[in-house]
Amino acid sequence: MSITVQNITKTFGSQKALNNVSFTINKGEVVGFLGPNGAGKSTMMRILTTFYKADNGKAAVNGFDVLEAEKNVQKSIGYLPEHNPLYLEMYVKEYLAFNADVYKVDKSKINNVIEQTGLSPEAHKKIGQLSKGYRQRVGLAAALLHDPEVLILDEPTTGLDPNQLIEIRKLIREIGKEKTILLSTHIMKEVEAVCDRVIIINKGELVADKKLEELREAKEQIIEVEFDYRVEEQLLQQMPNVSKVKNTGGFVYEIAFNTSKDMRPVVFDFAHDNKLKTLQLSRKNKNLESLFTELTS
Repeated sequence: MSITVQNITKTFGSQKALNNVSFTINKGEVVGFLGPNGAGKSTMMRILTTFYKADNGKAAVNGFDVLEAEKNVQKSIGYLPEHNPLYLEMYVKEYLAFNADVYKVDKSKINNVIEQTGLSPEAHKKIGQLSKGYRQRVGLAAALLHDPEVLILDEPTTGLDPNQLIEIRKLIREIGKEKTILLSTHIMKEVEAVCDRVIIINKGELVADKKLEELREAKEQIIEVEFDYRVEEQLLQQMPNVSKVKNTGGFVYEIAFNTSKDMRPVVFDFAHDNKLKTLQLSRKNKNLESLFTELTS
């Protein structure tokens, strides 16, 4: 296992940031780490990087205990925090040379990470002259410099424009072919684009751990329908295979069905039999965003 977390609990004063959280991440997995603001994501990442110490439980990276083998853990991890700390007055190569000295890494590796992260066109510039996208590349290059087996990325695409976002996603996918990656983000499409699996925490507790393939193959479907007047939810629940009904505003309803069969004809017939007009009727796939909303709202 690249990352093992067992019953981790962390409290700040009266606030329990993490409550008995456990999960494992295998070598070579790219895992999305999701949760609302304040859910405990950054706290867990800081425990894994040895910045925080857990109150209870155990965690290990590449087999090294985060409490008993801090230096080995730090050597095993490349960490890109949410607010990428860079020295803007330093040149790109100068900054990477500084990091090479910190990690006691041969400076010959600097050109390798510059090429790997696509920094070559901007490598002669000061960091302060770079766009946000290229600054993120500098942060990734620094995280990769000592060739860690695990990368922990906290909101790596925050503030990027659409083109920069696509470039960084592509870069993360490429790196993920060789490294284990734990990726924290609020952007669901980003997770669906680059990750194999998703872990969701809410209020300090683990609420989901699923492979994205399972989500794509889920039999549950959601039908969105708008009628010409309000309908009691209990009436809608009388249709076959209904698992959940939600009024999303006005006369619009989301109806979840536990079946792969297209239920739009059933909803249309229901409306006809109850003398309702159907103003819109569409099928929505059960996706990561709907799962996240369901588990954290």
